[in-house]
Amino acid sequence: MSIKEKTPSSAMVGLGLRREMLTEFCQLTPPEIEFFEVAPENWMTLGGKYGRQFKQLTEQHPFFCHGLSLSIGSSAPLDTDFVHNIKQFLDLHQIEVYSEHLSYCSGTGHMYDLMPIPFTDEAVIHTAKRIKQVEDILERPFILENVSFYAAPGAQMTEQAFVNAVLTEADCKLLLDVNNIYVNSINHQYDAQQFLASMPTERIAYLHIAGHYQEDIDLMVDTHGADIIDPVWSLLQSCYDIHGVHPTLLERDFNIPPTDILLGEINQIHTYQQHANDALKVRKA
Repeated sequence: MSIKEKTPSSAMVGLGLRREMLTEFCQLTPPEIEFFEVAPENWMTLGGKYGRQFKQLTEQHPFFCHGLSLSIGSSAPLDTDFVHNIKQFLDLHQIEVYSEHLSYCSGTGHMYDLMPIPFTDEAVIHTAKRIKQVEDILERPFILENVSFYAAPGAQMTEQAFVNAVLTEADCKLLLDVNNIYVNSINHQYDAQQFLASMPTERIAYLHIAGHYQEDIDLMVDTHGADIIDPVWSLLQSCYDIHGVHPTLLERDFNIPPTDILLGEINQIHTYQQHANDALKVRKA
């Protein structure tokens, strides 16, 4: 049985794959990195050397896809041609996990940024219908990520209520981003632990964790370009305690250090997963 054919474990740790990592990981992927995640938009049209290297890695390792430009909450018609292209990419590389952001990035044009969907009942129904449409095309479960946001225009409910309402209406899975919870809790002054506990355990597919930038004492910017700080590590531990251990991905999009430095954070995640599983065994004993 190949590495890719193995059944995914809940205690898995992954890394977001960047193009500059291809040559190194084609030669040797550290065993501590148990899966990779990519944005399909960045890889779908890749050919030549990069295309061959990417194919080599997808044949050897589990891959998850995390989209950037589906614009699931947009009022514009769903770009079904784009969704069909995503399906072809997923089928080609035998990738079953596809997630996207609970946001939008298009209207009359593409904004190249993730904008917050208004927290309203109308937006819940609209977004859920589009999620089901995407699932029908992809023939895969849709996994929705809670996002960082910096304003809440037209909000008629809390972020917590909105996320749960969309998940319920769409009957879809959740990519729980631990860092986004922390960032939003500072920027919008809510209790991160309470928000974390309110998320539906049975819907969680996997987790994200990342670093961010502190613009001011009460303004955090989700950058994926820095080391993870202690409060976010603590929130990850709480997440495992509350919801159990799930596959967890380290996001690092720029200011990327050498692999041996990244492995420090990856191994920290492994340690927290092991501790949580050990504690669960003790409780069951």
